[in-house]
Amino acid sequence: MARLTHLDAAGSARMVDVGDKPVTRRTAVAACRIRMKPGTLSLLIQGTLPKGDALAVARVAGIQAAKKAAELIPLCHPVATTKVEIELTPAGRAALDVRARVDALDRTGVEMEALTAAAVAALALYDMCKAVDRGMEIDTLRLLRKAGGRSGEWVRPPLTNGPTRRNTS
Repeated sequence: MARLTHLDAAGSARMVDVGDKPVTRRTAVAACRIRMKPGTLSLLIQGTLPKGDALAVARVAGIQAAKKAAELIPLCHPVATTKVEIELTPAGRAALDVRARVDALDRTGVEMEALTAAAVAALALYDMCKAVDRGMEIDTLRLLRKAGGRSGEWVRPPLTNGPTRRNTS
C-alpha cells in the first residue's frame, strides 16, 4: 500500500519537497456536472439570465481558480500553468457539463488545479443562475485524466470499474 506523502513519520502534515524532481510537461483534466431546471438551462444557453452572460463568467472563474489552487488547498504547490481551458457543454435538457484542462511546465502535477477550476466554474454558474433556480445541484466532481511526471499517465475508465493507470515513462 502506498504511503501518504503529506504526512511525516510522526503523522504531522508537511509539504512534500519537489525540488529535486525534473520540470516536465504536466496535464490534468477534471469535470463536474451542474443540474438545473430545463428553463434555467435555456436561459443560460440563450444568455438571458438576469445577471448576464453566466457562461463567460464561469469560464473566467474557472481559469482564475486554477491559478489560485495553491492558495486554497493546504500543502498544494504553486505551479507554472501554461494553459487553462474551461468547456461548458449542455448535457441533456437539465444539466451542464463543466470540464477543465490545465497544462503546466513544473515539478508536480496539476490535478488539484483542474479539480479546483471545474468546481469553481460550476459554483460561478450556480451564483449566476440562483435568482431563477435555487435547487441546482453540482455533482460528480472527478479527475478524468492526468499525464506527466514519474507516474506517467492515468485515465479514468469509461465505466465505474475503478481507475486504470498507464505508465508511459
